[in-house]
Amino acid sequence: QVQLVESGGGLAQTGGSLRLSCATSGRTLRDYGMGWFRQAPGKEREFVASISSSGGITRHADSVKGRFTISRDNAKNTVYLQMNSLKPEDTAVYYCAGSRIRVASTTSVAYDFWGQGTQVTVSS
Repeated sequence: QVQLVESGGGLAQTGGSLRLSCATSGRTLRDYGMGWFRQAPGKEREFVASISSSGGITRHADSVKGRFTISRDNAKNTVYLQMNSLKPEDTAVYYCAGSRIRVASTTSVAYDFWGQGTQVTVSS
């Protein structure tokens, strides 16, 4: 099983920026579509962004479009989520996930393995 580790979470002010990273020291990620999901307290897990295995296709949830950008560097075996113009409603645990389906899937059921999550908190 591929082991994913998220990093880069923390505290930010409204309007600030954070960059999340998702990396593995196990198998290469180049054959996997990758996605970011988030879950706020008392809320269901929701799609944030996804990227195809080659990086040629990206998708972003309407709630983050224009503010967040997913990218990947397969040579570094790392996926990123650049988060700009942060809002308090972005506060959640953010999870990285991989899918053997190589397209940029937007539903959690398509993903086969997950990281442990990293907390993002945005204050007013």
